[in-house]
Parts: sequence; C-alpha cells; structure tokens
Amino acid sequence: MSNELTINPLTRIEGHLAVHAETEEAEAGGKKGFRVKEAKCEGEMFRGLEKIIEGRDPLDAQQIMQRTCGVCPISHGIASIRAQEMAYQLKPTHNGRLLQNLILAANHLHSHVLHFYHLAALDFVDIKAILQYAGTDKLLNKLKSWVEQAVARKDILPAAPFLPRYERDYVQDLDVNMTLLSHYVRALEVRRTCDEMGAIFGAHLPHSTAIVPGGCTQVPTIERVLAYRTRLLEATAFIKDVYLPDVLAVAKTFKAYFDIGRGCGSFLCFGAFPMDDANTPENQFFRPGTVIDGKWAPLDVSKVAEDVASSWYAQPSGLHPDKGEANAAPDKPGAYSWIKAPRYAGRPLEVGPLARVLTNYHDAGAAWVKKELDAVLTSLDLPLEKMASVMGRHLARGLETVWVADQCMKWLSEIEIDGPPASDFKIPKSGSGYGLTEAPRGALGHWITIEDYKVKRYQSVVPTTWNCSPRDDRGQPGPVEQALAGTFIEDPAQPIELGRIVRSFDPCLACAVH
Repeated sequence: MSNELTINPLTRIEGHLAVHAETEEAEAGGKKGFRVKEAKCEGEMFRGLEKIIEGRDPLDAQQIMQRTCGVCPISHGIASIRAQEMAYQLKPTHNGRLLQNLILAANHLHSHVLHFYHLAALDFVDIKAILQYAGTDKLLNKLKSWVEQAVARKDILPAAPFLPRYERDYVQDLDVNMTLLSHYVRALEVRRTCDEMGAIFGAHLPHSTAIVPGGCTQVPTIERVLAYRTRLLEATAFIKDVYLPDVLAVAKTFKAYFDIGRGCGSFLCFGAFPMDDANTPENQFFRPGTVIDGKWAPLDVSKVAEDVASSWYAQPSGLHPDKGEANAAPDKPGAYSWIKAPRYAGRPLEVGPLARVLTNYHDAGAAWVKKELDAVLTSLDLPLEKMASVMGRHLARGLETVWVADQCMKWLSEIEIDGPPASDFKIPKSGSGYGLTEAPRGALGHWITIEDYKVKRYQSVVPTTWNCSPRDDRGQPGPVEQALAGTFIEDPAQPIELGRIVRSFDPCLACAVH
C-alpha cells in the first residue's frame, strides 16, 4: 500500500521548500517501516529578480542580484561581475582579482560554518542532552534553562530554534553532545569574524557595495591587509581545530549515512577563484569540469539548458540561459515547483562542495585534491564511492573549508599594497557575456545581454536550481529527488532520514526561486 509523506516546510534551510514522498511498507535490518518510492521537491514561491533587472543600467545587476540571497550574496555579485567583464572585454587588475577572491572566500567560510553548526548539526546532536549538563559555562547554562522551560511548559518557543525536533536517534555520548553544543555557540562568533573579513575589502556585508567589474573599489592598504589576516587566523584556527574534527566525529558516529542519500552520482563544477591575472578558465583554485558516470570531462557551457515541464513557467523547455526567460505561469497543468530543471547535455548533475571535490579529484590538473581526500578516506577506512552520500557531503564541505582558508593566506601575500584595486572601463552600447563561479552551495552562472546601454535579458542558473530541480521533460528527477528515492524510513511520523538527506545538500530556496 502506498502512502504520501509530506514535510512542509522543511526547516533549517534558506527559503521555502516542501518535500513530498510516496512511500510503501518495507523492512530493513529486521525493522518494519516505509521506503520512499519516489519524491518531489517543491519550491513554493516566485521572486522574478531577472525580470526586475531588464531595462536597467548593467551596473545595477551586481547589486540587485546580490539580493538573491543573504547567505551567499557575494557569489551572485561575482557571477554578475564576471558576466559584465566578458561583455565589456575587461580583465581585473592583479589586486582586483585577489580582492574578489578574498571577499568570495570569506563568504564561503561563513556559509560552511553556518551550515554545519546552525542548520545541519541539530539533525545529529541531542539538544535534550543539555538537561544533564552540570558545568559552569554561562552560555550552556542559559541554553539548558531554555530547554528546561520548553520541556516543563510543553512550549517550544523558549527553546527555538532547537525545539521542536524529531524524537529519533542522536549522538549518545554526553561529552560529544556538550562539545558540539558549545561549538554551536562559538560558531556564531566565527561567522561574525568571517563577515568582518569580507567587509574589510567588500565595504559592507552581507551585500557588498565595493565589488565592481574589473576588481574592487577598496584600495588594499597595509591596515586592511593586516585586519583581514588577523581575522583569518582566528577563523582558520576554529576551522582546523574545531569544525573539521567535529565533522569527523559525527561521520564516525553516523557511519551508516555514508550509504544513504547517494543522488544522481554525476557532478558539475563551474570553477572558482582565478589563480592568474589572465583569468584563464582552467587555472582556478577549484577547476571547472564534470564527472558523469565516473568519467571526468572538461566543462562545455554550451551544454547547459533549462527544462520547465514540471515548473510553473511558460517559456519553451531546453533553452540555453543566454536565450532563457522567466515568464511565470502559476496555473500551468502538470507543474509542481517554482524551480526550473537545469540539465547538462540532458543530464541532471549534482553541484556543491561534493561536486567540487570529486570533479577536482578526477582532474589530473588538481592532483593535490586526490592526495588530500585519499588521506582522509584512508583514516576513515572508506572507499571513494562512499563520498556520494549524506555524510560525504558534510565531509567534502569541511575539507574544502580548510583548503580555502589556507589559500586565503597565500592570496594575501600576493597583494600589491596600495596598488590599483580595479580596472577602468566603459559600458558598451551592446554586448553579451556570462559569468561562472562556485557559490558555497555549488555551480553558479549569470548571463547578460546589453542593448542600447541597458540590460535586455538577464538569466541566472543557481546551485539549488540544479540540486532541487523537479522532473525534466524526459521525466528525470533532480539530484535531491533521486537521493530521497529508496530511503528507508523507520517511523513516518518522525522522518528524520529525509531531513538529513535534504539538508546535506544545504538547499537555498531563495536562490532557486530567484
């Protein structure tokens, strides 16, 4: 017998996502429960930022498109700037490239720390273990008081965002729980530190006013470089000594989640953080490429298209983004999401930290990634194929946070103090271009067409549009929908398994329904 299970809203993500799963009775490990036959991801709102930009000055684009998201605004700003730089036939100065990298990197560090501690960790940490706490830490004692009030009064409000929760399996070790809960609080401070890093050169965060085509408006003085460096050292210490060890501790405790939530098994990376002033597409810290059916191939942007058979949009399916449209059709028959279905050569591909790590792992030009990942997998006694999983995504995110933090120190050392932060430019009467980068959540592309000095067409294809996409014209489910299919749920009234799978992708629905 089939049953429909709906989680709406799915909490501790950015934006509004509903997950619908059709289940059937099943048994696993001697336990009776339900198994997901198929799943659907529903993006529940329409924003229309691409329509808002039409007819405006092209320089408005990086400011408006940063408003796509409050968590990863810099990624959208950088993608918009890259598109304009192509349209203007412009290259950043030496300092401009480095400053853009440093601002974007600070936003990556902030987002990854936020995701693990404040969005995903509560899927694994037993918040009620705080009731057994008898220490002197003031913040933990305050947290204990909130939970005690909620439990005693059966009122969730004093303990939000910790309660309500699914009453299922969590970390059993009290010391591990207390450690992770104390780090939850410390992570709030580290997020502030990372935002301050971005604001030193970006002038303001979360939405920077300083990033521009050709670089950045902030001159890199010695004072600014040292201010960034001081905060980077603080953030790096937390990332290496606290964040990554916490990820590994959870991974060892929930090792079964290396076998859950595989997804589509093929991956896409647009590339990020240019490593030379020539802006060579291949010479980036995270190199662009795809891994499809286990085989690496270079990126071919012409293979990107968006289907809309299951999306509430009226334009034709299969349009390349440079011809894309965003015409809302809320009454469209057969549609179930405000998210489009991006496809690469007709295939759904996963994007994000796992995709960046695995595409670079298989890329001969990034041998250092293979060396780093192999060492960690050996320590966990895991084969590479286990990375395509819930816990693999968390591990990939933790590893790349360490790598980006270390690389920031190198970029700082390359800055020419008081040197020009940006190139001069003129907006052409007509032109077009696209900008590709990697947001914390994955591959991000912006496409711009300029006519008579104004924006004629603007389209963006964002990470969660890839991952949470609905079925395409061929009926292929998106990566998250595929990751949910086949999942065994022990108790449909407490479907924590589904939440853990979806949150491992770190969805941002504000971005996806831009």
